[in-house]
Amino acid sequence: MVCPEYPPMLGGIGRYTANLTRALLKLEQDMYVICDNKGNGNFIGISPNNPRNSEILLKTVDQLKPDIVHVQFDPGLFGLILDPNNPRKASTFIDEFYIKCRTNIVTTFHSGYITFSQLMNLSSLIKSTGRTGSLGTPVRLIQRFWKYYLNYHAINNLIKNKITLSRASIVFSQSVAKRLGNAKDASCQVIYHGSEPATAIAEEQPNIRKQKARQKFSISLNVEQKIALALGFRTEGKGWDLLKNITLPKEWSLVINSSKSEYNNENIELGWLTNASRNNIIVDLKRGYLSDEDLSILFFACDAVILPYKSTSGSGVMFDALAHGLPFVATDLEFFKEFSKQGLGIIVKRDSVKFSKAFEYLSRHYNEYFQSVNRFTQELKWNSIAQQHVRLYNNLASHY
Repeated sequence: MVCPEYPPMLGGIGRYTANLTRALLKLEQDMYVICDNKGNGNFIGISPNNPRNSEILLKTVDQLKPDIVHVQFDPGLFGLILDPNNPRKASTFIDEFYIKCRTNIVTTFHSGYITFSQLMNLSSLIKSTGRTGSLGTPVRLIQRFWKYYLNYHAINNLIKNKITLSRASIVFSQSVAKRLGNAKDASCQVIYHGSEPATAIAEEQPNIRKQKARQKFSISLNVEQKIALALGFRTEGKGWDLLKNITLPKEWSLVINSSKSEYNNENIELGWLTNASRNNIIVDLKRGYLSDEDLSILFFACDAVILPYKSTSGSGVMFDALAHGLPFVATDLEFFKEFSKQGLGIIVKRDSVKFSKAFEYLSRHYNEYFQSVNRFTQELKWNSIAQQHVRLYNNLASHY
């Protein structure tokens, strides 16, 4: 199992990898993990900042001689390099490994293709570049737009290359599988992002469970008041700027808990939260990155998750929320649209008024969504997710 990010390091991909590995070990798979020096793996040394990632991996594979090498892939985890002289080119510090490795490689894509409109919008470009020229011609805007356009294709080509060099590729949704499946010789399988409660209070009666969970986080609301949860790393793509102006229905309150990633330097400003006692907003809990147990308790304290993302090809927060019985309200991106069609949440245009109206609708139909989500949780059990991986591993090991 290859993943630079691994506990006790902070990060959703590391948490996912550790949970998957534990589930596979319970099925008596012979597992080894290679990760960053800060992680608690069997082997260490790979990171986004290490140009020798491929060399280290090839040496480890030669030493272990495994049947399968399973890479948890996100370009940023392995050192994404964009060439300023040739924006069509992009590379990572794991590219050479994919080319030279003769062992079966399985790749789980935590970031798939996104549309160009998700990657870059003109309003943000104009704001950052300004206009030049006597007629207000946006020269710098055009130049920067063109560079982003080429980089966008470079990153997508990088992902496409990993699919071609993998014996099998795993993604978390049909929408991403459809996009990635356009690559030549691609074998793309959908296996959901596993998740399930990690706390003893999961067995309590719902009202008692919710009361205990809110006490844990000092949320002084009665259980009749519904809570929408905004959770995750402080990154621009999460779209939390929309929350500044949202006015939720009176029966809803908003709880926010943000944290910072181990690798990502992005750290958006949330100063507006200090004056956020209006509009039923509860100030950021400021608990940072939570343990598995505390994360579960926080989900049980809430009633829905709010995902006003600007871009995404997947969301671990959504899967974690669903595993704890919480429907979602999200931006109408392709990924969320797929799960909305299964009755698991509501998608709307990325607008504070539309989000507010979505919560009004959710209030009126909450039981319907709650029942759909509870049925879906069975598909996220780690034992089931691990069994699907084992079948894939066995097929590859016997076939190749």
